[in-house]
Formats: sequence, C-alpha cells, structure tokens
Amino acid sequence: MTFPASPSASTVPAGTNVVRTRRPLTVTRLVWAALLALAAFPLFGAILDLVSDQHGGIPGDHTATFHALSGMTVSQAKAAAPGVLSYVHQLEVGYAVHELVFGLLLVAVIAIPLRQGRRWAWFACWTILIADVTYAATFGAHDPAILRESLIGAIGMPALLLALAPSVFRRNTGPDNASALPAA
Repeated sequence: MTFPASPSASTVPAGTNVVRTRRPLTVTRLVWAALLALAAFPLFGAILDLVSDQHGGIPGDHTATFHALSGMTVSQAKAAAPGVLSYVHQLEVGYAVHELVFGLLLVAVIAIPLRQGRRWAWFACWTILIADVTYAATFGAHDPAILRESLIGAIGMPALLLALAPSVFRRNTGPDNASALPAA
C-alpha cells in the first residue's frame, strides 16, 4: 500500500492556497486494521491469564468451566486436592504462554507480510481458526460468556480475511507474491 505524496512547498507556486487533506481511509486499510485489532485480543487475554494465574490459581474466566467439569469450585478443589490444582495451574500457565506466543506471531504476520499483500500470509491467518473453534468447543461449551467471546474470533477472522481477499489476490500484485517467503 503506497500512499500518494503530499505537495511540497517547492512544487506549489507562491500565493496558492494548499488544502491539506488526510489520507483517505480505504476499505482495505480498515479491514487490515480490524484484523490487527482482532489478532491483538489473544495477546491481552494471555497477559491477563498470566497475571490471574499468579494471583489465584486459574484465570477468572475459566472458573465456570472448571466448576462445570470438576463439580467443585476452585477453592473446594484447592482444599480437597491441592496437588491436582497445582497441576491445573501449570497447565494454565503453559496454555497462556502458548497463546501469547502464537498471538505475537499472528500480529506479526498481519502487520507486515499481510499488509504487503503476501498471499502466503493470508493463508497463514486462517490457521488461527483451529484455536478459535477449539476454544469455543471446549471452554465455550461449558460457559456461555466464553462461547460468545470465542465466537467473535471464529466468525470475525474469516469474515475479515474474505473481505481482504480481493486486495490480496488481485492481478499484477508483483512477482513472487504466491511464494512461501520473499527472496532474501
């Protein structure tokens, strides 16, 4: 996406009023920005989960699922089987770190190669749906609030990627656009 140059002082005759305008926001830029914002949500979720893991055992948004699956609250589990809850805590920390790493990777793919119109990046962005749908089917199946939140990504990501497809797949987008990586 190249932006038109604004007139400089040297190209405008003296005494001419120059109206400075902001760059027009195109649909492509808006869709790209929405994709970037959607990709940032797992980062915030992972950070909040890690903070929650350090203060209470498991994230607050996972307690309803924990109760539905275990039949007890986190406090009851801590009293009844502290070793099991310690294991659950380790799983939660590992899950949050994985979520953080893959969230960073998704943001990087959207921010750089997808913005450049690289086709491989468009295809790579679809892989996040595996996590979104799995999260909806596992945690979301036991907690309506998590289900609603997880469906934002599971529906939003494909909708935004499909909206971006015409700009990624238009003809004459440059040599090697379909290659796996740009030449070094």
